Amino acid sequence: MKPRTLAEWLDYQQRIHPLGVDLGLDRVNAVWQRMGAPALAQRVMTVGGTNGKGSTVAFLENMLAAAGLGVGCYTSPHLMRYNERIRIGGADADDAALVRSFERIEAARGDIPLTYFEFGTLAAFDLFSRADIDVAVLEVGLGGRLDAVNLVDADAVVITTVDLDHVEWLGPDRDSIGREKAGIARRDKPAIVGELQPPQGLLDTLTSIGARVERAGSHFSFERSTHRWRWQHRDGTTLTLPDPELAAPVQYANASAAIAALHALHVVNANDLERVAAAGMHLPRAPARLQSFGGDPVLIVDVGHNPQAARALADWLDTQAGGRVHAVYGALSDKDVGGVMMALGTRITHWHLAGLDRDTERGLPAAVLAGVLQQVLPRASFDTYVDVQHALHAARASARHGERILAFGSFFVAAAVIAATAG
Repeated sequence: MKPRTLAEWLDYQQRIHPLGVDLGLDRVNAVWQRMGAPALAQRVMTVGGTNGKGSTVAFLENMLAAAGLGVGCYTSPHLMRYNERIRIGGADADDAALVRSFERIEAARGDIPLTYFEFGTLAAFDLFSRADIDVAVLEVGLGGRLDAVNLVDADAVVITTVDLDHVEWLGPDRDSIGREKAGIARRDKPAIVGELQPPQGLLDTLTSIGARVERAGSHFSFERSTHRWRWQHRDGTTLTLPDPELAAPVQYANASAAIAALHALHVVNANDLERVAAAGMHLPRAPARLQSFGGDPVLIVDVGHNPQAARALADWLDTQAGGRVHAVYGALSDKDVGGVMMALGTRITHWHLAGLDRDTERGLPAAVLAGVLQQVLPRASFDTYVDVQHALHAARASARHGERILAFGSFFVAAAVIAATAG
């Protein structure tokens, strides 16, 4: 039988399980045990939360590499190529390595059904275990407690933020969601809470687990000044650092939590922590996190897709010089579209609403987006388009010199804009 290509494997994985999401660890654990359940690395760090996970992983990856450590990172979803999800030593996994890993997983699973995400998670575990790396950094896909990533006991965890998203799986309020996200922590291991006002459900669950909780604003903090910022820990550690090159005020909180995790885990020599943290501020790999493609009008791409992420976008816009903002926006059916629109409000001069129903069965048509916009912002100016490409073309045609085009709302939006820009 002819071996499958990577594209064929990915198509196969999407067809063999009836559900896109099937939370629970029993099935994926059974397969991992059949594969021998080897150690992924000398240390494992897991990053969960509603927003900020990808940026925090990027900071950790850069800082650990600056310390001379071998690093493997697992993130999801991808933007342009599936290979982006698994990186070892700063390089994306190649097709051949992924195919060989999928073949090993398929041989081990027998009649146990796995989802597309579970195949990918096991592939990351498999490739890391064969790469002799020092630290594996794992991003939780959805929730925490029942996410396949939680199969591995982390030596330290970061929980960035907790807000309303994926409520059909995680619960209807921040306390419920916080309890699910706290499930990635382990007894006597550091659990870094990056949010200043986390839900009580998160804190109570971390306490019941017996994790060593370190909270932003209590155990560690930061303060900003012109072109520099200072990170402080209550044990007396103080670092003076350059501004993160990732845009948006929220990135100071993400970077601060990443530093707290390194400080708590002691994987970096204390005398070298400032140098390592400073190096981590420069160009961490985090595409589509307020990624600028330059030009005039300037094009900015972001994967913000829920109200909390939209509030972070609003905070960033508030720091920018005046000028009209054209939004290219598309969303999936499980997102709080009205909450996103309300968070940005009158900061958006004109909405170019893009349908995503051609890209995925979960995508919303532009007419649905328009209906929500008219309800929550009755005076908003907008036009509708069948897809992201048409919306982007219209935004570029209507935006003037000195104005901005902000493309956001979904990984599908970001990927389409990046592809159009590259083309």
